[in-house]
Amino acid sequence: MKELKGAAIFGQSGGPTSVFNSSAAGVIMTALKQKCITKMYGAKHGIVGMLNEDFCDMSLEDPYELELMKTTPSSALGSVRYKLKDADVDDTDYKRLLEVFKKYNIRYFFYNGGNDSMDTCNKISKYMQKSGYEIRCMGVPKTIDNDLFGTDHCPGYGSAAKYVATSVMEVYQDARVYDKGMVIIMEMMGRNAGWLTAASALASCNGMGPDLIYLPERDFDMDKFLADVEKVWKKNGNVFVAVSEGTHYADGRLIGDTGYKDAFGHAQLGGVALTLADAVKAKLGCKVRAIELNLLQRCAAHCGSKTDVEEAFMAGETAVLKAVEGYTDYCIGFERAPGKRYKCEAKLISLSEVANTEKKVPDEYINAEGNNVNEKFIEYALPLVRGESRPPYRNGLPRYAKLKKIVVKK
Repeated sequence: MKELKGAAIFGQSGGPTSVFNSSAAGVIMTALKQKCITKMYGAKHGIVGMLNEDFCDMSLEDPYELELMKTTPSSALGSVRYKLKDADVDDTDYKRLLEVFKKYNIRYFFYNGGNDSMDTCNKISKYMQKSGYEIRCMGVPKTIDNDLFGTDHCPGYGSAAKYVATSVMEVYQDARVYDKGMVIIMEMMGRNAGWLTAASALASCNGMGPDLIYLPERDFDMDKFLADVEKVWKKNGNVFVAVSEGTHYADGRLIGDTGYKDAFGHAQLGGVALTLADAVKAKLGCKVRAIELNLLQRCAAHCGSKTDVEEAFMAGETAVLKAVEGYTDYCIGFERAPGKRYKCEAKLISLSEVANTEKKVPDEYINAEGNNVNEKFIEYALPLVRGESRPPYRNGLPRYAKLKKIVVKK
């Protein structure tokens, strides 16, 4: 394929992760080494920054700060939740992007995010092809939900899973110090896929896992739930429950629906643990604690998985190298090599296939009662949390990246 010379632009979208910036570093640091990439721009707040010509010249950043991005949580350039309309309905944003791309001779487009972000990347890629503008578009995956189609797992999941399992172990220890037991109900993120809640089971490898786990892959039954809790309570005098925020009844009603929706029309969730705690307290009359991990699941870089950090960087790096080779209209995915020893390689997935398609926890990972996961899940997830990733420390606290973010003049 012929060499394409021009500038590159990178943006991020959706909820941050503890390795979001590691993928960003993979894109930026690799792009700066390519002779055919004349400029490397970082868009502030993703697609919105591109529409507003609000982006930074990444070549002006200190190389050490770019290196620190590997262990810096969140999104150093800012993220966004912005839904592009279909081009055949309203092509205003697409025309504006084409105008910006032409103005700055942007020939490489990298977008880092989850399901909705890959939809954005796919729409832009298809519009640019239809318009005849030569640009190579690549999606860089991320999501703690681990629900992107076509990939063994997603950057961000391993570190979030490690934090969840570690938190379960710590709370497990704390909840058993008194002479009287209690019921702990811990709520994890996961709208339609229960991968993160299932990760709580990894604590069982060290004998401190939940007694019961409820995923959105199974319809929730309050009576059965209370019976499950009562059974464990009578046997052990303590109960630990892990539950997904997206847990729902058979009729589709979400237990934790707040009544609000985000820019993509998704219900904003929360309060599942509190609702279930009230039900358990009314049933058993015992001490009950509801714990919602909330944002801590996705920003705990101090508890990061080294495997996750390295693979997130690899995803960004591969996206650039493949684009330079001539590939476009793809998302980077991971493929696990067969055998007991864990090995992962990057692969290409069509953007059309991955956009807006969710991968849920398979039935073979869930027990027959629907209130826990099994050993097959443990075998799948355990390699993803291995290795300790720690940022450098200063004054006893993590030293995170501090970008100058010098804005490109319009």
